[in-house]
Amino acid sequence: MDRTQREKDGERKQTDADEVVHLRREINLLSAIAFIFGAVVGSGIFIAPKGVLMNSGSVGLSLLVWALSGILSMFGALCYAELGTTFTKSGSHYTYALETLGPLPAFLRLWAEFIFIRPAVTSYLSLAFGCYVVEPFFAPCTAPTVLVKLVSVLAVTLVVAVNCWSVTMATRTQVLLAFIKMFALVLIIIPGVIALAKGKTDNFQNGFELDLITWDKLPLAFFNGLYAYSGWFYLNSITEEVKNPNRTFPLAIISSMVAVTVCYVLVNMAYDTMMTPAELLQSETVALTFANRAFHGMASVIPFLVALSCLGALNGAIFGGPRIMFVGAREGHFPPIFSMIHIRRKTPLPAVLLTYPLTLLFLTIGDIYQLINLVSFTRWLFIALATTGMLIHRYRFPLHPRPFKAPVVIAVTFTLVCFFIVGLSLYSDPWNTGWSCALTLTGVPLYYLTVKRFCLPARWRRAFNSCSKKLQILLEVVQQEIKTY
Repeated sequence: MDRTQREKDGERKQTDADEVVHLRREINLLSAIAFIFGAVVGSGIFIAPKGVLMNSGSVGLSLLVWALSGILSMFGALCYAELGTTFTKSGSHYTYALETLGPLPAFLRLWAEFIFIRPAVTSYLSLAFGCYVVEPFFAPCTAPTVLVKLVSVLAVTLVVAVNCWSVTMATRTQVLLAFIKMFALVLIIIPGVIALAKGKTDNFQNGFELDLITWDKLPLAFFNGLYAYSGWFYLNSITEEVKNPNRTFPLAIISSMVAVTVCYVLVNMAYDTMMTPAELLQSETVALTFANRAFHGMASVIPFLVALSCLGALNGAIFGGPRIMFVGAREGHFPPIFSMIHIRRKTPLPAVLLTYPLTLLFLTIGDIYQLINLVSFTRWLFIALATTGMLIHRYRFPLHPRPFKAPVVIAVTFTLVCFFIVGLSLYSDPWNTGWSCALTLTGVPLYYLTVKRFCLPARWRRAFNSCSKKLQILLEVVQQEIKTY
């Protein structure tokens, strides 16, 4: 009798635990590797080669930029592995700025994430998806811009819906698309390796033409390369949903980034083997041009795989990005409604929906390369500030538990290189970096008016609270009921 009663009590406790509203730890090691690999390998490797070659000036230097960008990204990923195991909150850049540098830098990162970084990132990923879906039907002519943007809107809407519906569904989608991405990269690499083995090395002759280097544009080559590797920090956005993060973070980051770097260099060698530099620079969809050269009858397969690859990166961005807003709202830097979770789906529904309207706006007014340059300056500035904060925190709190510790040489090197590239970009592309700075700094007065001291009129507060309550009822969301960090 006692045993039966204990079993019933255990089942009741398990049911109660399942009904508690909070974000579950559902990301295991395989899911974490797939999450990073899937977030990194998206549109970048199929778009950025043109930007890297254009701004580096030669084939040999462009391959060097790809390798160095991979190494630099690995350095940054190791630093973020330390940050992710030191600070157990989700939120990535925002959380690390808050813990090491203070509330104002953290708020500025959160504001930049909301006002232009997240909308721009999801916009250029969805535009890349739209290009590779639509272009094959109109080749060799240019696809209608309206149709490309319409397909992009449908892609964003689909991925947002999946992430609102279920964390498990979004995670499984990411794992599946990561395997498809790997297949797509291997399918590109093999013809390039075969052609090299047969002695097709014409495009590598005089690969390092130093007289073609324009030093003011070299930072833009690295920006394009780093854009293609960006995504290694998305796992830090979901720290509270990762199983055994002290083990998972280092293993997932190292294995996925080594695989990505090797694949990227080999893919670019394949591009340079099958296409001349002039052909690569003239192509808007590099992978499609490559497929027409390498596969002939099977050329339509590559754009389909590339489109799925872009969709996987889009899913990773929409999965990880809203968690930053979710944590910011939980810390009091954003309205509380955005730190709420759906009572049945257990997803951060308001945070996922937050940037959807701005994403649609960016889709209508921007092009891919302009959006990349707009985002890069602020994103890499705050990454450099995060690793600076990590070094400061090490110095101030040497006894703080750090389950994983990146070598100090790697941390310092990564931080200095990031600041150097960010500084040079002010000279190389003052228009986009100026806009990026201006949009970020608009958060300063907003911080002092709404966070430091809440100075809004009482009438506005009542209207805002009333609107928040109605949204909470409409969306069926509540604050998380247990602490997950």
